[in-house]
Amino acid sequence: MAEMLAARLHIPSREIRMEEVPVPEPGSGQVRVEVRAAGVCLSDVHLTDGTLTPRLLKGDVVTLGHEVSGVIDALGAGVTGWAVGDRVVLQAGEADGSGTRGVDFDGGYAEYTLATPRSLAPMPAGLPFEQACIIPDAVSTPWAAISATAAVRPGEAVAVWGIGGLGAHAVQLLRLIGAAPVIAIDPLPAARARGISAGADAVLDPADPRLREIVSTMTGGQGLDAAFDFAGVAAAREQAMLLLGKGGRLIVVGLANGPLTVPNDIALAYFGQSVRGHYGSHPDHLHQLIGLSVRGRLDLAGSISDVLPLAEAPVALGRLARKEGDPVRLILRP
Repeated sequence: MAEMLAARLHIPSREIRMEEVPVPEPGSGQVRVEVRAAGVCLSDVHLTDGTLTPRLLKGDVVTLGHEVSGVIDALGAGVTGWAVGDRVVLQAGEADGSGTRGVDFDGGYAEYTLATPRSLAPMPAGLPFEQACIIPDAVSTPWAAISATAAVRPGEAVAVWGIGGLGAHAVQLLRLIGAAPVIAIDPLPAARARGISAGADAVLDPADPRLREIVSTMTGGQGLDAAFDFAGVAAAREQAMLLLGKGGRLIVVGLANGPLTVPNDIALAYFGQSVRGHYGSHPDHLHQLIGLSVRGRLDLAGSISDVLPLAEAPVALGRLARKEGDPVRLILRP
């Protein structure tokens, strides 16, 4: 039986091991994809440090990787509409209830992975594999948070807390849809610089004592229409809620695994404010973003911080955990 290299997370010990495992055979209604690129996400780090635990995983070992692009290598019985050699981007999860790729079932930190046809999106030839693979999650999660959960409209005042892998794309996407002003907030100078590169109208340190005054001035005293927490930090959420205007909504995307405090329930009620949770995206969001990318509306080239061989998956996870080099996205290439 042919074997392949895969980065396997052993849940009891949270240990990542590079292992030789059998190349998976596609079952009925499945395709096998030769992985060309896989994005390294902070969620993968959270799986290794114990912050996140798979809910639907059968067993206690899983191949990581939910941001995947590649080429169809083999078709299972009954698969139509796809052919060997087709370039594809994989949805981060399956719609059949099996959960999230690389969390609840084996993902793309491997030479090959399995998927169902409905979790595939065609990948145009002009889109590089390294850029395509980060669209599921790194780009589609903030896009869904902005366009669906927050329903941001052109001209609305917005702010983003946490200008990392998702937050940087949020700034870029908010500018794309016409939000104004777009304010990026992060304690790290490198992250604030990234906010400027992504198109923010202003970048602020959350510890700046003038932050509230600056936001008020930039919004004409009206406060924020939408605030996005991509940091997963309790203090950021409380700060964001104090800056909301009438009808303002806080969108919680970052995972803190802790309680959420409303600092002022009178303002929440009187001004009709709201707190909305957001997770992941839907297939339509992936298709929309691929279209925006190939038509030149969305440039993801600057998001690729480095490309490493698959064998260095543990190294990549360590670099992201330590924020070494302040990466937006590290990419693994089998």
